[in-house]
Amino acid sequence: MKSRYAKIIGTGHYVPERVVTNAEMDARYPEYLAQKGYPLSQWLESNVGIKERRFAAPDQAASDLAAEAARDALAKAHVQPEEIDLLIVATDTPDYLSPATASVVQHKIGAVNAGVFDVNNACAASVTALIIGSKFIMTEQHYNTVLVVGTYAMSKFINWADYKTATVFADGAGAAVLRVADEPGFLSSLIKGDGQYHDYMGIYVGGSYKPPTPERLERGEHYLVFAKRFPPEFNATHWPKLVTKVVEDAGYRVSDIDRIYFTQVNLSTIKTVMQTLGLPLERTHWVMDKWGYTGSGCVLMALDDQIEQGRGPKPGDLIVFCTSGGGAAMAAAAFLW
Repeated sequence: MKSRYAKIIGTGHYVPERVVTNAEMDARYPEYLAQKGYPLSQWLESNVGIKERRFAAPDQAASDLAAEAARDALAKAHVQPEEIDLLIVATDTPDYLSPATASVVQHKIGAVNAGVFDVNNACAASVTALIIGSKFIMTEQHYNTVLVVGTYAMSKFINWADYKTATVFADGAGAAVLRVADEPGFLSSLIKGDGQYHDYMGIYVGGSYKPPTPERLERGEHYLVFAKRFPPEFNATHWPKLVTKVVEDAGYRVSDIDRIYFTQVNLSTIKTVMQTLGLPLERTHWVMDKWGYTGSGCVLMALDDQIEQGRGPKPGDLIVFCTSGGGAAMAAAAFLW
């Protein structure tokens, strides 16, 4: 049988209209200035890299953000919704606990022939979905076009009493169209987990462990919470190992990487990891400065933003995605563009 490969043929993104600046956060949290002697915005910009973020409108759900990003990616790929064989939505802020948000997105964009399911391993979900979608194409004859959408509507779960989360998390979506090809695209992947961190960060009310009782809702337990502090070196330690593994498994060296996209949670960490890998900073790209932390959508948003700026990958380039999130979940993948 002729070899089947999976290539990314189009990307898209969407950010909501509402811009929330650091000046607004300074005004909301004057006690930070009183306690620290400098405004919250100074810490956000120098340590996290965030200058402003986007919040969804009250009537916008995660599926609405996803649908906009999906339409953008499909238009750029010159693919009609009816051509999609499989639609995978990557999110940990779904419209509903059940059914899958992918069903909602399918209906909104008219992907009437697509199979649908969600992937939720927090902020590693979009790359996990890319891996799954690529392997469907490479192993099953009737999957030729797969749409992956990472969407994030975390502003709906923000506890405004906690400035550590309220000032960082934001909303947005990124999408990628995968299509069967005669030449290599997807090369290698690595998905890892470290379950000892499952209760460190998350939204812990709403599932079978803590059903949403009135008492729990009254106490605000349905908000995003950092219950425990992650080791500050977690990403700086794990990301270089993930990148090195997927690149070597694909038959390349780290120095061969042309473009690399990381979870957009902390600019300082991205700079540290690029230095550890021995790669110049211009081979990566970040968007958290203007869009905040957009979780499961962020790496696809960063890729599409760089493409729109005319600085994206060129045909034949080696690109790598490296992500991590709550759980702790990690996923990395290598593609030829």
